Amino acid sequence: MEKKRRDLIQFLREELALPVAAIELAARRSEQNTTALPMVLWQYGLVTLAQLDQIFDWMETISS
Repeated sequence: MEKKRRDLIQFLREELALPVAAIELAARRSEQNTTALPMVLWQYGLVTLAQLDQIFDWMETISS
């Protein structure tokens, strides 16, 4: 698993307190559909729109 994805999963677990099972489900779906993990989390109702914004803000900070 690449470092950015590991860091994202750590952020989801530690900062957003998402259950491991929810992250694993979304990770499997994102790989099957080649869809971004945050979008799958939102599509499945595992994160709110506000949390999705937090995820994208966090991703933006680590990309710069």
